[in-house]
Amino acid sequence: MLTHLKGQIERITYTNEENGYSVVKLKVYGRADLINAVGNMMAPTPGEIIELKGEWSNHPKFGEQFKITHYKTEVPATVYGIRKYLGSGLIKGIGPVMAKRIVKKFGENTLDLIEKDPGRLAEVAGIGKKRIAMIKVAWEEQKEIREVMLFLQTHGVSSGYATKIFKQYGDQSIQVVQENPYRLAMDIFGIGFVTADGIAEKLGFDKQCQIRAEAGILYILHQLADEGHVYFPYEPLVQKCREMLGINPELISQAMDANVLANRIVMEDLNDDAETFQGNNKGVFLKKFHVSETGIAARMKRLFNAPKAIRAIDAQKAVDWVQKRLSIGLAESQVKAIKEAARSKVLVITGGPGTGKTTIINAILKIFSPLKIRIQLAAPTGRAAKRMSEATGHEAMTLHRLLEYSMKKGGFKKDQKHPLPCDILIVDEASMIDTILMHHLLKAIPLGATFILVGDIHQLPSVGAGNVLKDIMASAAIPVVVLDKIFRQARESRIIVNAHRINEGKMPLRQNRGESDFFFIEQEDPEQVLNTILDLAGKRVPDYFGFDPMNDIQVLTPMHRGIVGAGNLNLALQNRLNQNTQGVERGNRTFRIGDKVMQIKNNYDKEVFNGDMGRIVRLEPETREVVISFEGRELPYDFTDLDEVILSYAVSVHKSQGSEYPAVIIPILIQHYMLLQRNLIYTAVTRGKKLVILVGTRKALAIGIRNDKTLKRYTLLEKRLQSVYSHG
Repeated sequence: MLTHLKGQIERITYTNEENGYSVVKLKVYGRADLINAVGNMMAPTPGEIIELKGEWSNHPKFGEQFKITHYKTEVPATVYGIRKYLGSGLIKGIGPVMAKRIVKKFGENTLDLIEKDPGRLAEVAGIGKKRIAMIKVAWEEQKEIREVMLFLQTHGVSSGYATKIFKQYGDQSIQVVQENPYRLAMDIFGIGFVTADGIAEKLGFDKQCQIRAEAGILYILHQLADEGHVYFPYEPLVQKCREMLGINPELISQAMDANVLANRIVMEDLNDDAETFQGNNKGVFLKKFHVSETGIAARMKRLFNAPKAIRAIDAQKAVDWVQKRLSIGLAESQVKAIKEAARSKVLVITGGPGTGKTTIINAILKIFSPLKIRIQLAAPTGRAAKRMSEATGHEAMTLHRLLEYSMKKGGFKKDQKHPLPCDILIVDEASMIDTILMHHLLKAIPLGATFILVGDIHQLPSVGAGNVLKDIMASAAIPVVVLDKIFRQARESRIIVNAHRINEGKMPLRQNRGESDFFFIEQEDPEQVLNTILDLAGKRVPDYFGFDPMNDIQVLTPMHRGIVGAGNLNLALQNRLNQNTQGVERGNRTFRIGDKVMQIKNNYDKEVFNGDMGRIVRLEPETREVVISFEGRELPYDFTDLDEVILSYAVSVHKSQGSEYPAVIIPILIQHYMLLQRNLIYTAVTRGKKLVILVGTRKALAIGIRNDKTLKRYTLLEKRLQSVYSHG
């Protein structure tokens, strides 16, 4: 038998943004003591009056509790309730101090006044026109979002997601969710297919319905793209759909056809591929990847064959001149690179650390700058662009800034119609460029320009789908120069020597002496590895080498999960390195003032991109915002948008690409064996500029170094490039 209660929320003991589970202290009419109420509630707010249905229970640790099965909220009636309600941060523009002032002025009429005559808020000290406008918008949204939240709550959606749904669809939210809950997975960052599928089930959608099958196929293709695949073979894709969605092959086939007709996916014949599959031998692409991959091949051919905008120069004379000018002796491969840069329209220059890639860029700049031509430098990440600028004395930009993203247009401003103003474009860290970004970049390069890609082919491939640099090199359609000589100064660094040894499949040289820049600390127990990393980052490295624990030291890990995975390392390092108690909780995460964070989604509105690192500088409770500084730019993040950032005391090796840090600490254990590959260890080691410390076992390190079989990524770019050049 369910019990009915009515009371006012006094305080929130706990709330989980992910699933809405909350523990609240409730003042119930007729009871002297506060009661504990537990259950799923959407954004419970101190001061709210709520009606509950549920049952009493006794928890062995927490005592008497009321388990909520249903609830509805009412606007608070008492002056105290109103003040608590307004001061909770629910309404942007009103914090606890302002709430107290407003309620002192208007008493029990406060909510009526905000509803009907908000202009009178100007009578309260500190409230001007701008804040009144903000309060009006927030009040209207809050009323509408309550309806949406209550509807979504009954279908298992958390308050954080409900806010995002409301932001996306406004007053159409309930209608959209009722008609096609699977749209949520495609339209809203943070809501995956699994969440949408759960909502659909509660709304009565059949597991075998076609709308679910169509969305499921797109979900699986997006997951495969996250693993690096530009396409996936048809038969293995069908098998994945059967396993993950539990639907029959006939329905999958119908849903595939529907997705093709709706222009969401493209199927392409793979019969000329050596790797054949029984049955339907086609590759299935998400539309954007097919457009991008075919676009790269076609545009690369046009660029390669178009006349050069720069007048011809005597390459040998240029080499002789630049060696004198820079007072250096160039290696044979470097001379070849300069000659190719003078001759070719498109060129790849690749080499490991210490082989002189920066020297080549500087030489090219020196040779071509006197010709009064437009030279543009760029790199995929902010850190890589900054490093390029510092090394060359020439401005370098991130590719996203170079291409000028426009929120109004919903895409990059620079394209075929509005090309980049350059005659030479040199892009560093080219191994990081994925299929989509390369497509947009090539569209924007003027056909007369010279395009030079510089990178290290032995690093991990891009985080996004594709293996662009490797495919370009393997196609043999574009000139490639490999820098293979390690220069004397570089040979003095154990980091560089060991990076090359790892790349050759050899174990690194060990020299755990004070003057070295490369250390290996043997430790087998994961708990001990964690404690060693905390001690190194918090005390030993700062004390001995003078590195700042927050700004100079970066922990890189192969894994996300586990004791020495990024998740657990971040919590442990946050507690060790940041004693600030001011913060905001988001689900099971707490963000504190002073925390190191990383952006994990391109946000063109804020001009921050996946992989950018920042620091939390302050909290703004009244506007429910966290302010994060990225390279000196302070940007506000609404509490509901904090799933765009993660703590970054420790980051995955993949996420560290394109960055260099004064000191890196890398755990390597047998538990990581599924992810241990030579290119991962090589990438991690080459992130360290002045100090690299490995913590783990020699066995795990040996397994990784021996494993040079990189995970296969399904792409057709190499074949497309070979095809367009053979027919050109």
